[in-house]
Amino acid sequence: MTPFLEFIPLYQERVWGGRGLAEFLGRKLPGASPIGESWELVDRPEAQSVVADGPWAGRTLREIMAAHSAEIMGPAWPKARPFPLLVKWLDCRERLSLQVHPPASVAARMGGEPKTENWYVARAEPGAAVLAGLKPGVDTARFRAALKDNTAESLVHRLPTATGDSILIRSGVMHAIDGGHLILEIQQNSDTTYRVYDWGRLGLDGKPRAMHIEQSMASLEANTAGAAHLVRPAAKTAVLAECPEFRITRHRLSRGERLAFPAGEQARILSVVSGELRADGRALLTGDNVLLPYAGEHGFAAGADSVVLATDKFGSLEK
Repeated sequence: MTPFLEFIPLYQERVWGGRGLAEFLGRKLPGASPIGESWELVDRPEAQSVVADGPWAGRTLREIMAAHSAEIMGPAWPKARPFPLLVKWLDCRERLSLQVHPPASVAARMGGEPKTENWYVARAEPGAAVLAGLKPGVDTARFRAALKDNTAESLVHRLPTATGDSILIRSGVMHAIDGGHLILEIQQNSDTTYRVYDWGRLGLDGKPRAMHIEQSMASLEANTAGAAHLVRPAAKTAVLAECPEFRITRHRLSRGERLAFPAGEQARILSVVSGELRADGRALLTGDNVLLPYAGEHGFAAGADSVVLATDKFGSLEK
């Protein structure tokens, strides 16, 4: 049986970050700088997840994908194809920039990658919100003018958030996250972000951060994704997001309830956003994200009342 895989987090300094991942997830963070992101699962040339324990401990995700692609992703998966998703925790101590990711129709010609992402709000402070999607009737000309007179925020929908909310942000949708959030982001394997406005902030180097106005306008013109909206399902088991890139299902488990996934069906990512799971003498705690390989049969029991996200349907060869 192929065991589930845990990886060593890769922490990223961000000017808008803080030290909240230490408190919320019980993590030991490096240094004293603001940590905005913890990359939990990544297979990119510039960043590689490393297996934390077990028979493949110390090997990168790329190495084990190349050597065991059929076992991890299924028999049809090409060995050279990267893992298709990137999973990260965000500590948004301050508001992020107003930004957009390019749709597939324009990403390649601008040297970027499309990036559809989903945010699960693990914690939201009172009054927190996200900005997502231009208001009806706002075209690129009006948006350009608003950037010049510092009124762009008024042209984007503001959605107040609460713990447990989820929102799917498709490529091409203008967005920003307010300060006061801890978010689990599950996204396409991409690191392309075009900033249009940064609230007059300086970067960690003391200089204004780069803006990408023309790329952003091209992304907005090509956007066919429609508006974004918050998802707040009441059911114990509910689909939070379903798009061509992935599906995310939330499971609310009472202590002792079980969650099982058969072998030979598909690879999955399991994320514990609160509580605790146990399997084969191992405990998965709040904040843990693990990869469930295609070839393994995986069963878990809730060690406490828990909220777990299962991400699947990300292994299509037709993308």
